Amino acid sequence: MPNERLRATLQDSDYDERSLAAELGLDPKSVQRWITREVTPRRTAALRAAKVLGVSPVWLWPNLGTDRRAASQAEIVTLYPHRSEVPRHLWLDLLATANKRVWLYANASLFLPEDNPESVDIIKRKADNGTDIRILMADPDSELCVRRGVEERLFEAIPSRVRMALSYYAPLVGVSGIDFRLQSETLYNSIFVYDDDMLVNQHVYGMYGYMAPVLHLRRMEGGDFFDMYTRSFERVWEISSKIEESNFWKQRSATLSGQPLK
Repeated sequence: MPNERLRATLQDSDYDERSLAAELGLDPKSVQRWITREVTPRRTAALRAAKVLGVSPVWLWPNLGTDRRAASQAEIVTLYPHRSEVPRHLWLDLLATANKRVWLYANASLFLPEDNPESVDIIKRKADNGTDIRILMADPDSELCVRRGVEERLFEAIPSRVRMALSYYAPLVGVSGIDFRLQSETLYNSIFVYDDDMLVNQHVYGMYGYMAPVLHLRRMEGGDFFDMYTRSFERVWEISSKIEESNFWKQRSATLSGQPLK
């Protein structure tokens, strides 16, 4: 029997038998046999083909089973050695196409609105359409935020950058459908979730965030990477506080209203 799942996936993609074979470095006849004779490729080839086509290898070839290690490896779309090398359009593309959830967790995320000024308005529209929006940033008055500045030898610049970022994101505070919180925990990784895609900025002691690696993940059934980082996000989320309750926000509100802070 022919592999109709593979045939349909190819038809819905930008590939055909010949171009997929070229992408994988294989003879087009091999890909043709996968379709017409329902031949199951070797696991490495199956994982590469599934990643290129953006689907689960188990969906295309159920007899591969649910090998957790293989599924986890297949979740890795790519790895960028530095955040500065992530294509600028990718941040906006993932945000614009997300419908179920947009979760942002970082100390500042200042680069997002600076590189893509329209991102704040997009987030607001997403919330209006029912997307689950969670924004989690550092409390600029926390001891750990100050310590981060010492670690990166930027000192008071880190709390200042967080305050600047919070000013960019301020129009999202109090918007229906947007949950905005501040946290005072050690930031091991910055985590950006867009539906089933995730960008993880893996921080390195003493290095600026833009110099640290970024891992692009796409959730796959049976994989571990995506869900592991999701659980980490949720753990910090549970112990964070609403931004309206922070001393930073109270001081800002008092300053804007011209009233002394009580």
